[in-house]
Order: sequence, then C-alpha cells, then structure tokens
Amino acid sequence: MAKAVAVVSALCFLALASLAHAQEAFTVKGRVYCDPCRVEFQTSLSKNIEGAEVELQCRVRENGTVTVSQKATTDASGNYELSVQGDHEEEICEVASVSSPSLECNVPFGENKARILLTQNNGVQGTDRFANPLGYKTTEANPDCKPILQEMGYIPDENGL
Repeated sequence: MAKAVAVVSALCFLALASLAHAQEAFTVKGRVYCDPCRVEFQTSLSKNIEGAEVELQCRVRENGTVTVSQKATTDASGNYELSVQGDHEEEICEVASVSSPSLECNVPFGENKARILLTQNNGVQGTDRFANPLGYKTTEANPDCKPILQEMGYIPDENGL
C-alpha cells in the first residue's frame, strides 16, 4: 500500500511540475540603438532610441505558423520588455525592429532580428531572456566615426596599421 501511495504521489508531482513548466512566463529584454557610424554595431557614438517599436514572433518550425506575436515600445533608455507565457522549445522565436521614431536615425540594419530561446530545456537558469541589441542607422556617417573606428582597428589609419 505504501508503495502504491509513493508511486501516485510521484506521478502527481510530475504532473504538477509539467503543468507549472508549461505555464511559465519568460521576460524578453532588449535594446534599440542608433548607429551614426553606419557599421551595424555599437560604438561610443551610439545612442539609444526612445519610442522604437519591436515585435516578438514565435513560429512553428515545420510550417511557419505564428504562435506568439507581441509588440513593445522602447523606454527613455532604449530598452523594452515583453512577457511571454509558456515554453516554446519547438518554435523559432525572434524579436525584430518594426519602426524608429527618430527622423535622423531610421534606416534599419540589413538583418534586424534577434533570435531568442524561450524554454527551460536549454541549460539557461531563470526566466529572463536577453535579445541582442537591434538598431537603425543614420543616412550618412558621422565624421567623428573615423577616428573611433580607426582606434578599434575597424579601418586602417593613414599609416596602414
């Protein structure tokens, strides 16, 4: 009898753990910035964009059916947060930039998406997930970029170094 109770208790525990796991909420965090150097990575001249819109979508791998679609707007620091319910291990989830309110900085990067894994089955502890920064470029490069990029070794200086 004690053995049967132990088995039933274990099964109940597993069922509850599975249910709690399926209902877990993940918080997706990220940032949107302006790239005045037009190099599609952050430099000391980059500024965060307030009011930029991003969209998170999760799609079924096999047929592309969208299972989650949420939008968010960046705060004064260029940061956004999205709350997503459930485990999406078998789906492809990406955050993409939608729009920039900046008239000076509204040219989207070539590939302006960040893939994120929304599952507990990947070795990442906790429920916060951090997306790579997304960005927009100015229409022309800021002249102050050249020395910064040379210092970073991104473009050679006058001596060819």
